Amino acid sequence: MLRPKVPTMPQPTGLVTPPAVVEPTAAIQQHTPQAPAPAPVVSPAPAPARPTVQLTPGAVIALVGSGTAVVLVVGAVLVSMLLAVAITGACVAICALVIRSLIASEGKRR
Repeated sequence: MLRPKVPTMPQPTGLVTPPAVVEPTAAIQQHTPQAPAPAPVVSPAPAPARPTVQLTPGAVIALVGSGTAVVLVVGAVLVSMLLAVAITGACVAICALVIRSLIASEGKRR
């Protein structure tokens, strides 16, 4: 009766990285044993795609200071939200007691 349908994805979604380019290397065979071996071909290492980040002491101090500021701001917001919930709960409890006493005193007057 209720059979789940498995969705098919004809094309991938999201970021697709291109395949890595692999350069083939040729094996050099020596035909004569007296011939000196050719020097191996060393290809230079590819440059990194993005530059490396170098942190100076001033940048480290700025990062620590900004991280501390973020922690303090988030902490203050969370504490103020907790305080708001506590005050609201206390106000609702006081209102409930006042309403209950009004209803009880009205019932006694009749």
